[in-house]
Amino acid sequence: MPDLHTRMAARGGDVTAAIVARCAAEVPYYRDLSPRVIEGEVARSIAAVHGLLLRTLRDGGEVGRGDLTLLIEWSARRAEDRVPLEAVTAAYLIGARAWWEALVEAAEPGELADAGAALLSCLYSALPAVVLAHRQTLEDLHSEDKRVRQALLSALLEGRPYAEAARAAGIEVSGGHEVVAFAFEDDPPTRSVQSCLDACTGVPVLMDHVAGIALLPGGPDLPDLAATLARDVGPLVAAAAPAREPADVPAAAAEAGRVLDLVRRLGRPPGFYRLDDVLLEHQLARPGAALHRLAAKLDPLDPHPYLLETLRVFTEHGHNRSRAALALHVHRNTLDYRLQRVGALTGLDVAVPAQARLLQAALTARDLL
Repeated sequence: MPDLHTRMAARGGDVTAAIVARCAAEVPYYRDLSPRVIEGEVARSIAAVHGLLLRTLRDGGEVGRGDLTLLIEWSARRAEDRVPLEAVTAAYLIGARAWWEALVEAAEPGELADAGAALLSCLYSALPAVVLAHRQTLEDLHSEDKRVRQALLSALLEGRPYAEAARAAGIEVSGGHEVVAFAFEDDPPTRSVQSCLDACTGVPVLMDHVAGIALLPGGPDLPDLAATLARDVGPLVAAAAPAREPADVPAAAAEAGRVLDLVRRLGRPPGFYRLDDVLLEHQLARPGAALHRLAAKLDPLDPHPYLLETLRVFTEHGHNRSRAALALHVHRNTLDYRLQRVGALTGLDVAVPAQARLLQAALTARDLL
């Protein structure tokens, strides 16, 4: 009677066909491949692994160095083709199950134990090498992807030619973008931020994690995006400016950066901001003697910090005396008395609209200096 190796070799075509069919039926990645790819490249790879299993059966379960090298090379190629690691390992396990079922049918009673041991020995040697090679290749690819994407983002932000970098990155940048500057309260992992942005936009987002600036294609719902980032990554302040075309990106990035800096200097709460949200403050922030003179309007309040706090809370609550008194935990009459003191010391009466606006502007000027 032919030995087990010969009997299993004769079943090669059937075992390969069974593994191919099971992969196509059970593994989502293979299920989505075209029949041509399944019956061609995938079937050839499975047949090659079948040959390796035959050699291990003949040699007592030891995977030779040459075969292990081939497995590593195949795994690296699968990673380069962007085959998910879970699909690769699933195919190996499906193959092992089909091989074992064929062994059960072909082996004599005294042969099955050694054949099973040989299969397990093969898996023990092969799978760790396959997984390691796949992950290392993916890490190399990821590093290269990051490099070319960073080169593209730098070209866009600096207004340099970007067409070649866009082709290398495989990213279309001809349309409009929102240029967004971020500042997180904590220091979240860059991978978490990138994953959240990619998931919210549905495309790989160009982002400089050191500078905290990203280019979001199309017209994303930015307040919703900021809320999602705050929930999934951590509290943040974000500022955005539109770029209708790639040539507008440098100016939009500069505007977003100025707005973010201004919002942080003013101590605004976490959230999303545009230039329209801080137009007055942006104008007041322009350097010059006028800003210092405006801030100096409140110098007489320096010896009385509680008066300065009262004015700030009164302003923040829209000049509503009842709400301001409640926020300060004082009686309404106490609030009125303090506001009268502010007027006496500064010469500016909160009851006079023009003077009230000047006091509010002076508070902003103080925050900006």
